[in-house]
Parts: sequence; C-alpha cells; structure tokens
Amino acid sequence: MTSTGRDDNMIRECIKPGCIKYFADDDLCPACNDEGKFIMRGNERDSLARRLALALRHAPEKFDLEMDINGWIDIKDIIRQFKRSNERRYHWLRPHHFRAIAETDPKGRYEIRGNVIRATYGHSLEIELDLPTDNIPPSLFYPCSPEEAENLLEVGITPSGRSHVHLSATVRSAAEAGKVHHSSPSILEVDTASMVASGETVWHAGVTVYLVESVPGEYLSILPYDDPEFQLARAKWDEEE
Repeated sequence: MTSTGRDDNMIRECIKPGCIKYFADDDLCPACNDEGKFIMRGNERDSLARRLALALRHAPEKFDLEMDINGWIDIKDIIRQFKRSNERRYHWLRPHHFRAIAETDPKGRYEIRGNVIRATYGHSLEIELDLPTDNIPPSLFYPCSPEEAENLLEVGITPSGRSHVHLSATVRSAAEAGKVHHSSPSILEVDTASMVASGETVWHAGVTVYLVESVPGEYLSILPYDDPEFQLARAKWDEEE
C-alpha cells in the first residue's frame, strides 16, 4: 500500500524503541513526534473493522471461519477468507493490519494473542468468556429509556440481542451509549460490589465495558438527574445541538 499524501484520519506505525507501536488520527507519534510509517487510511480501517466485527461478534460462518469456544479466530484464516471474498479490495491485507486496528481502538473492542484475534464484547452468539474478573469497580452503569427505568428496578436487566448485558465503567460512557438509542436516556447504577459479594460474575471486556449474564433488580437504582457527571454529559449534548 502506498499513501498519496498526508491524511489525518489514518493509522501509522512508529518503529522507534519504546514508542507507541501504532497510532491513529494524529499527524505524529504521540510519544516521539515521529511521522511514522503509513499503515492504512481511515476508510480502509473502518471498512475492515465493520467486517471484522461481523466475523468476530455475530456470524463467523458467513466467512467460513472457525471460532473456538472462547471466541478466538486465526488471523491468517480471516485474511484468507476476506481476500477470497474480495481480492481486489483486500489484496494488501496482512496480520499487522489487525494488530493496528486492535491497538488503536479507543474502546478496546479487539484482543490479539499470538496469531489469533477475538472481539472482547458485543457478541450475539454464545461463547465462554475467559476475560478478567478481578478489580471490578463497586458501581457500574446502564443506560435505558426513562419509560423503562422503573420497570427494570423490578424485573432486572437481561441481554437484548446480545449474549451478555453490557455495563459502563463511568456515568459519561453510559450516557453516551444511551444517547445512541434515546434522546434523553436515564442511567441505572448497578451495585456490582454486592453482586460480586453474592457470587455473581462480572467480566472486564473493553476499556470501559463490563459484562454480566444479567442484573437482578435488587442491585439497581436510578441515578439522580442532578448527578454531576450526568449533568456534564447532558451539557455536552446541548452544545452539540
């Protein structure tokens, strides 16, 4: 692959010792200010990430890929199948492109170990999680519509279209996730300290994402509307409008 000029929206690689291996959406390496080596353009990254999410989260069979019980797929197999489906579009694809996507993803959606890769969360298919379960925050957060908040306090939260319930580490990240589906979401606070103490398992998946099989209503409360972090999130939405 060759670059046709400087492009702010792309991935580059810094080969200097001690530096960040891959960096995205910056002109220079954040550690040493080196220009780095061009890896892929932003539109190529986004296209590949969408296809990768489908293969790793939902339907590996669409690409004739084999996934193990923990969600891992061989990177070389993915490359082979992506090229087979569209050689012209993916003729340049190599293992380091997947490493670049995984390492620059701000949400930590992908994990690579050796020659295999998996999605850390967002699965609609059933897998056995072997993610970290230690150092779980005492509280996590879940966005919902204002209309369903009170009902969830009674019935609890169960997965909807996914294999696990996704919780956020911060009020702000929960608010941003909720804003995608609701114009003015409510935020539920989850007492994860009590959940863990009672024997429930909570997995740390992405940077700010945690997974549980379900959340009983007894561990839920509605975050006050005047919570400072919630207020900051809403103020940001007002500025964007």
